[in-house]
Amino acid sequence: MNGQGKHPPFAERAAGPVLATGIEIFQINLGYRCNLECRHCHVAAGPERRELMSRELMERCLDILRAHPIPTIDITGGAPELHPHFPWFLEECAALGRRLLVRTNGVVLLEEGYGSFLDLYTRLRVEVVVSLPHVDPRITDRQRGEGVHARLIAVLRKLNARGYGQPGSGLVLNLVHNPGGAYLPGLQGSLEARYRQVLRDKYGIGFNNLFCITNMPIGRYLAFLKRSGNYEDYMDALVRAFNPLALANVMCRTTLSVGWDGRLYDCDFNQMLGLTVNHGAPEHIERFDGKMLATRRVVTGNHCYGCTAGAGSSCQGEVA
Repeated sequence: MNGQGKHPPFAERAAGPVLATGIEIFQINLGYRCNLECRHCHVAAGPERRELMSRELMERCLDILRAHPIPTIDITGGAPELHPHFPWFLEECAALGRRLLVRTNGVVLLEEGYGSFLDLYTRLRVEVVVSLPHVDPRITDRQRGEGVHARLIAVLRKLNARGYGQPGSGLVLNLVHNPGGAYLPGLQGSLEARYRQVLRDKYGIGFNNLFCITNMPIGRYLAFLKRSGNYEDYMDALVRAFNPLALANVMCRTTLSVGWDGRLYDCDFNQMLGLTVNHGAPEHIERFDGKMLATRRVVTGNHCYGCTAGAGSSCQGEVA
């Protein structure tokens, strides 16, 4: 289910095919296992998920990165830290000298056996992206679980103590905001100023950037929308807020997403819907063709309204 139904097909509003303009971000999803079960999670990740990328496919990702000068490596999950080969893989990725990001839920770094990742991230100078849905503890805990906000504050303090988010350190700490209900995010600049003030004044925490990401009507968030009777209203809001300027900069134009099983997708959201790359481009990493994939036609659906509403949305925040 990707939101077709009564709403105008996204392809009609796009007024033509969406085409990739290159591969600037190689996003690798190591699997869906996670220590949390967040209400907004489009991946539907959790402790019971068993999907994990094999060592062989991780090697294949490294081979492709060595052969192609893709500037950004973006590692995600689930919780990447739960993958048994993740420390080795991170070392190999760092050795390539590219921009290297890890998307973490943060609280996993407080669990027994995982605190060492704080030191590993620091040593390898990894960009750390932490999900902090809101500065209001009640909203964060409703979305991610009781007590998560307090644990996130503890993790952010530990990262700050290692230099992350501190002026002149070069250690980048970015935060992610997701709306707590069935509505679109506010303006990224205003929200970032609010986060910066509250985290500094109340907790003494600093960070680099805030990424505002629209909750996509897929996965666990789609189930929430339907359960709460908000699905049609939410889709109406996304469709009404369609912005052609956001469409011009959607992340699928410059991102290639690799699933845990090696299948290739235009974005992490298409991955969750099982929509592999298409229109003649190879759909598995074993048949990787950099030229074809860099100029591929993107697979779209009505969930794409989520990335093109208002100021737009991507894994890097606003796009318009």
